[in-house]
Amino acid sequence: MKFKLFITGFFQVFLVTINTYFIFKEFYVGVFFGSFIISLIWSWNVKRIAFGSFKDRMYYSLGAGVGSVFGLVLSKFFFNMF
Repeated sequence: MKFKLFITGFFQVFLVTINTYFIFKEFYVGVFFGSFIISLIWSWNVKRIAFGSFKDRMYYSLGAGVGSVFGLVLSKFFFNMF
C-alpha cells in the first residue's frame, strides 16, 4: 500500500513537471495530454491522501519529490533530442 502511494505521488508530480516544460516549450499536444492525465490521476488521489495518515502523506510526498526530479530529467532529455 505504501509503495502505491509513492508511485501515485511520483507519477502525478512527474507529469506536472513534464507538463510545465511542455508549456514552456509551447508543445500544445503535450500540454493537452499531460493536463488530462494529471487531472485523471488527481481525481483518484484526493480521497486516498485526504483521509490517509501522516505516514501516507509522507510516502506520497516523497514520491512527488522524486517524480519531479525525474520529470525534469526526462523533459530535458526529450527536448535535447530534437
